[in-house]
Amino acid sequence: MARIISCNTNGIRAAARKGFFDWLTAQDADVVCIQETKAQEHQLSDATFCPQGYHCFYNDAQKKGYSGTALYSRVKPRKVITSLGWDPLDSEGRYLQADYKGLSVISLYVPSGSSSEQAQERKNLFLEAFIEHLRALRRQRREFIICADWNICHKEIDLKNWRANRKNSGFLPEERAWLDTVYDEVGYIDSFRLVNQEPEQYTWWSNRGQAWAKNVGWRLDYQVITPGLAATVQDASIYRDERFSDHAPQIMEYALTIEP
Repeated sequence: MARIISCNTNGIRAAARKGFFDWLTAQDADVVCIQETKAQEHQLSDATFCPQGYHCFYNDAQKKGYSGTALYSRVKPRKVITSLGWDPLDSEGRYLQADYKGLSVISLYVPSGSSSEQAQERKNLFLEAFIEHLRALRRQRREFIICADWNICHKEIDLKNWRANRKNSGFLPEERAWLDTVYDEVGYIDSFRLVNQEPEQYTWWSNRGQAWAKNVGWRLDYQVITPGLAATVQDASIYRDERFSDHAPQIMEYALTIEP
C-alpha cells in the first residue's frame, strides 16, 4: 500500500509554524508533494524541512517568497526532473517529478488567474502548454500520479457557490473544458472521485468571512492518475482537523508498492 499526500502550504515556513510537520511525521506517507513553498532552499536548512526517513527535493522560483514545489520520498527516486524547458513553469518552480520503477509522481502548482485579467491570460497560456506535456507523458511506458493544486474546479459538485462563480477564475467554462480534455480525450483520471462522490469535499477556503467555518470551499487540489492505476485506488480523504494553510492536505491510498 502506498500513501501519497498532496498539500499547498501557502508558505512552507508558515505551515511549519502551524504544526504541518508535526502532523506529517505521524502520517507514514510514502510520498509527500507540496506546492507553494514560497521559500528558497537555503532558507530551509532546519531539519524540520526534510523529515527523517525521507529524501527531500525542492524546486524554487527565481522570485523570492513565491510559488515553488517540493517532494519528499521514502524510496530514493531513480531520477528527479525540475525543468521542462519552458517558462513560467521552470522559472517559477512549478514542477517536480520523481521517477521510480514503472511509476512517476509529480508535484505541480498551476498558476492562479484570480488576481487580474493578465494573470488569467498567463494561466491560460500555461494550461495550453502543459496539456501538450500531459499528452507526451501518456506516450511513455509508465504510470503517473500528478499531485497538484490545479486551481480549477471541474464540476458543480466541486465548489459550494458554483452559480456565483461561473465567471470567476477557477470555474470558467474554458478551464472546465480544459479538464474535460485532460480526462476524456487525453485519458487521465481524477483519483479522488473514483472512491468519493460526496458533495462538499473541498480543499481550499477563502480567508475572507467564515468560509472555513461554514465549509464554503473549492476542491482545487487532487491527484490525477493514468488509467493503469485506477484499480489501485483504495481510499481518498481531506484532512481538516487542523488548519495549516488556506488549503487542506489531500491524502490518497493506492494498492501499489513504490520501488526504486
